[in-house]
Amino acid sequence: MLVVPFLAGALPVGFDGWHAVLLPAWLLAYCAAFHAQQFVRLRRLSRNPRAPRRHLAPLTGFGAAFAVCAVPLAVAHPWLLIAALCAAPFFALNIGYAYRNKERATVNGIAAVVPACGMLLVSYRLGSGTVDSGAWQAAAACLLYFTGTVLYVKTMIRERGSEAFRVASAVYHGLAVVAAVSLDPWLAVPFVLFFVRAMALPARRVRVAVVGAVEVLCSVLLLAFLVCGGLLPG
Repeated sequence: MLVVPFLAGALPVGFDGWHAVLLPAWLLAYCAAFHAQQFVRLRRLSRNPRAPRRHLAPLTGFGAAFAVCAVPLAVAHPWLLIAALCAAPFFALNIGYAYRNKERATVNGIAAVVPACGMLLVSYRLGSGTVDSGAWQAAAACLLYFTGTVLYVKTMIRERGSEAFRVASAVYHGLAVVAAVSLDPWLAVPFVLFFVRAMALPARRVRVAVVGAVEVLCSVLLLAFLVCGGLLPG
């Protein structure tokens, strides 16, 4: 979720030096956000005052490392500050869910997906200087896939056996096929496969490691179709 949209935006326009700074900045921001959420959650819920404090050191470290990467990026490309402001409401929503100890909520998962898919637009503009309709469509394809992943993974782990979640995931993936085809007919291939896995695998007992491995393969497949398809130049 963190790397695929970034690469889908960067590879077609040429991975350059600023991309090499943006990628670690993005990953460090995610790590800092994770520890911020854990600090907020444990400060409210834990009776042990040491529990939330354990997240302060990594939060500070990741935050400082992020700043080292982010400051030169912002100086060279001030529009990145607008991109950060666009992501801020989703981060705030994640913090709110952490505060209520509901990090695994479906809405919270989707809220994390949106800025991650938006990174495709950021890395694309960083290399091309603009954002065209193809980049928006590619970002939409990422959003379709990773939103579906939130639902699908729940049917395999936390909501295993839930008929409501299984049906919701199946319906969503069916609609996602139609939406993906409207973006690019070639996307029918990966999205039909995503639909098949959402229909077939929840009925089977699959180990968590296998679930994760399948999602890695699906992500790589999506990346290949986005980079080699007709949406983005390259």
